Amino acid sequence: MQLGFVSAIVPDLSLQEVLQLAAAEGLSCVELMCWPHGKAERRYAGVTHVEVDGLDESAAARIRERAAEAGVAISALGYYPNLLTPDAAEARVCRGHLQKVIAAARLLEVGVVNTFVGRDPARSVEDNWPQFLAVWRPLVQLAESQGVRIGIENCPMLYTGDEWPGGKNLAYCPAIWRRMFEDLPSPCFGLNYDPSHLVWQHIDHVEPLYEFRERIFHVHAKDAKIERPRLDDVGILATPLEYHRPKLPGLGDVAWSKFFSALTDIGYNGPVCIEVEDRAYEADLESRRRALRQSAGFLRQFVAPPLNGTAFGRTPRDPNP
Repeated sequence: MQLGFVSAIVPDLSLQEVLQLAAAEGLSCVELMCWPHGKAERRYAGVTHVEVDGLDESAAARIRERAAEAGVAISALGYYPNLLTPDAAEARVCRGHLQKVIAAARLLEVGVVNTFVGRDPARSVEDNWPQFLAVWRPLVQLAESQGVRIGIENCPMLYTGDEWPGGKNLAYCPAIWRRMFEDLPSPCFGLNYDPSHLVWQHIDHVEPLYEFRERIFHVHAKDAKIERPRLDDVGILATPLEYHRPKLPGLGDVAWSKFFSALTDIGYNGPVCIEVEDRAYEADLESRRRALRQSAGFLRQFVAPPLNGTAFGRTPRDPNP
């Protein structure tokens, strides 16, 4: 496994600085955000470290060279909109941009694009399903043609009033993953697995790894702390942030030793990217860098660094951002 981080937490850094940060912290890889420019629709959205509009082979080659010089791999390209939004104009923009991200992944020789399935939060899973198939069949076919795999993150996107009651991402639980992969059985369609989202839903976050072992393309390392007295007060029908908090790995309720034991059982040898959404570590860039260092220090129990201390055996030219 390769330890890295998700670049959404450092929107104030350039691509070069993101790569240098990963190298300086001894991380092997980074998931780079690819949002279109414009107003961010929520926290951690709207971050752009790879411009996919107009990306050509020459520009992609320069990005690949920068990553090689830093000794850091690009684990995936990330873009997480609501592709099934009931706003037809917004949905068209989201789908068009995701197509560009998939094409960029091919040019960059990056094997995975991470995203959400999307959902109309006002409609049931069953009522969303025809639109899910209509939107995702051609997207999966496009990914196949480009030699790219799609990793669907299992976040319900159900945190705030505008996302209530159904959330903005269908792919939140094993029963739905099973149905997704039955209806779209492509080997290019899988999961970007984040255990923290299962924890606050009171779903076993370890056992599904065994059933979906062939579909785990990418892993996010984030923790979640359930505040039990608050949950007892407001109940599970409250918006989820009323009773849980995203935390750094090791500061919440994820059973990390069991989680990594299962990953090794299933032979997973891909990226594990730290995702910082812990507000206690977001005051400034130095706090976020400290969050990465603390998270990496905890996860080193389970993911050993490269033998010579650099990513994939390469020595970065300038390890200091």
